[in-house]
Amino acid sequence: MTHIVFNASEVNLLKGLIKLDESLDGDVIQVKDDFAVGPLVDIETAEGWNARVNWWRELLKNSPYENDPVTFFDDRESIKKIQHQLDSNNNEQVWIWMGQNQHDVCGYYWLVQHFKEYQGRIWVIYLNNLPFINEKGQLFYPSWLHEIQPKELLKAKRLARLITMSEFEVDPDEWEKLCLENSIVRVLEGGKKIISKDETFYDNEILKNLTSEWQKASRVLINTLHRMKTKTGDVFLMWRMKELISQGRIEVLGDASRGWKEFDVKLQRSQPEIGNVESATVNNQ
Repeated sequence: MTHIVFNASEVNLLKGLIKLDESLDGDVIQVKDDFAVGPLVDIETAEGWNARVNWWRELLKNSPYENDPVTFFDDRESIKKIQHQLDSNNNEQVWIWMGQNQHDVCGYYWLVQHFKEYQGRIWVIYLNNLPFINEKGQLFYPSWLHEIQPKELLKAKRLARLITMSEFEVDPDEWEKLCLENSIVRVLEGGKKIISKDETFYDNEILKNLTSEWQKASRVLINTLHRMKTKTGDVFLMWRMKELISQGRIEVLGDASRGWKEFDVKLQRSQPEIGNVESATVNNQ
């Protein structure tokens, strides 16, 4: 059995789950790319794939991850490894685990097109609008697998189902549509419905965490990641912050082309604070 997850934190989560239920014993493989952002046009060709890799390399410059050897990978190699296991063992199964978020669902769409010929051996567990119990004993609806306690996640085993032939026909078409649209941002609207958005989609989330006072750019980044409802990665958000600086919407103190901790930011003087705009709107109604 091979388990596929889409976030680094979920690798150990699944390994912990296997310790609780040996019937789930198998390899745990992570699809590492975030297909919810970035270019997708011609991604199944070498040229398209390399264009995406180069886009990420630009965003990673001067980031904390730039020189980290685990930053650079090729998810296509993981696909080949799983296909080899399926070809070598007719009893091999693949279980795809995904939460209700655009990161996991976009990863699923990229993944599933490669396993059509193995229909009947590819399972999916999609935690779509399903309640779980948190550490405080409260009911909640998780968006990400890592939000769930291992003993609670074990219950999700009952949700495993085979991906149908119909899904193997329809889902790759949905992925092809997203690739043709080639927007830079993709968000989950509900179920498995992904909507393409402009690259500026998260800009207001950054601006909401800025004031007229100087703050470390890294602090603004952390606050934005913590407070935003629709999540994306820190590398993408920092790229957008730098784009807003280049557009004159954010003032900068220091050199924004250097490391993330090397410059401070605040709202551009002529631009009202986001919170004040919302308050003024309410007061004028």
